[in-house]
Amino acid sequence: MPEVTKPYVPGTPCWVDLVVPDQREALDFYRDLFGWQGEPGPPETGGYAVCALNGKAVAGIMTSMAQEGGSKPPPAWTTYLAVADADAAVAAVNANGGTPLTDVMDVLTLGRMAVVADSTGAVFGLWQAGDFFGAQVVNEPGSVVWNELNTADPGTAGSFYSAALGLTHSPMEELPGYSALKANGRVVGGMQSLEKSPPGSPSHWLTYFCVDDTDGTVDALTKAGGSVLKPPFDMVAGRMAVVQDPQGAVFALIDATGPSPEAG
Repeated sequence: MPEVTKPYVPGTPCWVDLVVPDQREALDFYRDLFGWQGEPGPPETGGYAVCALNGKAVAGIMTSMAQEGGSKPPPAWTTYLAVADADAAVAAVNANGGTPLTDVMDVLTLGRMAVVADSTGAVFGLWQAGDFFGAQVVNEPGSVVWNELNTADPGTAGSFYSAALGLTHSPMEELPGYSALKANGRVVGGMQSLEKSPPGSPSHWLTYFCVDDTDGTVDALTKAGGSVLKPPFDMVAGRMAVVQDPQGAVFALIDATGPSPEAG
């Protein structure tokens, strides 16, 4: 199992979590789909559930709550990037055309976090590790294998992530129109335009989960009430599909192996 035992290199996707109206329904759905074990957490963490795969933390699920004076956020998976200093990272986001969406906050002694949007509107999280550095297993069936930025303006986005978070980007020759995002010289994610996204899609980060059998997992997902946005198809990295869970959160499935989970 590709376990991670040390904090992630700054700029690396280190965690994903899901916000949905019905946490219990989501916990049951992903338990059946990926084999996760998770239960609602204590009141001091807002009931946040840390889901585990074979005893190792893999993702979070929480109930959506209305922001002050606003409505509840739509069901969505959020990618978190590791940072050494959350306050400094938020300041850098703001200074480079991004938008802080929450205040920087402590999560008990686990870490310090904020949610922001990049200069093209894609929402993501920042995580400064304390006692908890993020996902303890990746690239294993049922865990995150890839994180991808789909953006209205790759040039603007690339400049933003470089200036704000130190992520570089370069074309991937085997995938025309696709760029690799690199932290400290190592590939940690991907970036492309919205050309292949449904018309009207906003800039967004897409979470890919590793599976043994893409077609079989898609069948199980639809039988459990999920829906298919892009049916299974073969591409350079493997066979993938883009899907929605029963509450509408979008994610991808792929039978591939991602970058080695090196830690800093």
